Amino acid sequence: MKPEPPLLKLFHAPTSPYVRKVMVVAHWLGLSSRIELLDCAANPVARDERITAYNPLAKIPAALSADGEALFDSRVICEYLDDWAAGGLFPTGARRWPALTRQALGDGLLDAALLARYERQSRPAQLWSQPWYHGQMQKIDAALDEIERQAPVLAELPFEIGTLTLGCALGYLDFRFDTLDWRRTRPRAAAWFAEFDLRPPMAETRPHS
Repeated sequence: MKPEPPLLKLFHAPTSPYVRKVMVVAHWLGLSSRIELLDCAANPVARDERITAYNPLAKIPAALSADGEALFDSRVICEYLDDWAAGGLFPTGARRWPALTRQALGDGLLDAALLARYERQSRPAQLWSQPWYHGQMQKIDAALDEIERQAPVLAELPFEIGTLTLGCALGYLDFRFDTLDWRRTRPRAAAWFAEFDLRPPMAETRPHS
């Protein structure tokens, strides 16, 4: 049988949490085989000009749809895939706004985590700003506290864009901030994530060094 043509061409990096969001959605919807992965060297300082044809910000994930439309960022690409498959990961009606707010919370946690990591990884030690780093870690702590508060509700929710974004965010902390020990003071969030992270789309996209 002739393979189906790619639904998307996706610039990606296997360790990017935002790319992981897209791939979690693709796996959940049964579309992972329809995603053509394109190599890139996305970097917060040095632009990869291959990406700019898709995204002038030179950030990933960036994609090109089968009909030639450029799509970015993860929020747009995830909704594109869900709309194409009528997957229901983006609720409608009154349930839509809490789901999108949970997505924003997870994305905000990731934004802060990436900025904190860039401060330590991309700048020489003599230029590190401790107040800047501390500010990003405060945002991470506040997001974790909110996930802890919402954990009983999260446990009752279906697999949707908000919960999967929070799952990807917590997975990134485990991957890049393994000394953070966020579970110690947030047992309900830890219990929710332990179960959620076993879902096949999460297990199949878990980052590795």
